[in-house]
Amino acid sequence: MNLELVKGNMKYKAQIVEMVEEWAAYNNSHNANTSPWSIFKNDVHDFDFYLEHLELTEPGDGLVPDSTYFCLDRDKDRMVGAVNIRHYLNDYLLAYGGHIGDGIRPSERKKGYGAAMMGLALEECLKLGIKKVLVVCSRDNIGSAKTIIKNGGILENEVERDGSVMQRYWITLP
Repeated sequence: MNLELVKGNMKYKAQIVEMVEEWAAYNNSHNANTSPWSIFKNDVHDFDFYLEHLELTEPGDGLVPDSTYFCLDRDKDRMVGAVNIRHYLNDYLLAYGGHIGDGIRPSERKKGYGAAMMGLALEECLKLGIKKVLVVCSRDNIGSAKTIIKNGGILENEVERDGSVMQRYWITLP
């Protein structure tokens, strides 16, 4: 796998728009999760606005600064996923959200991209000075749990939120 995490920019406009459109259509027809939320919070068709508002640089309204990356499969020249890294945890993120929100586009799932992308995201966490990373997923999301464990995640506990059980994993980085 020849993957790279890239920041959103005009160079990747076509690949990003195509991925987000596919993903949004899938989510709408399957009542699916929209993780990472950051890539769905604004209309990708107004790409300048989309890029300007993709990341949060100042904390506010219960949100913390974050960085969003798109996962490019260089061999296919195709975006296969996205990851959002929260620079630190507030009370809500500590309980339910974690440092990393990520996802693989529907047509590329179950191909090993998730574990590889998370490994790249953990490298970005190190660059931000985050040495102990919290990653949270629904207990029903077995694929995410396997991805987290494959990257060194240790289950701390499970917490209930809005009728679903969330698993909280910690990954200690070197």
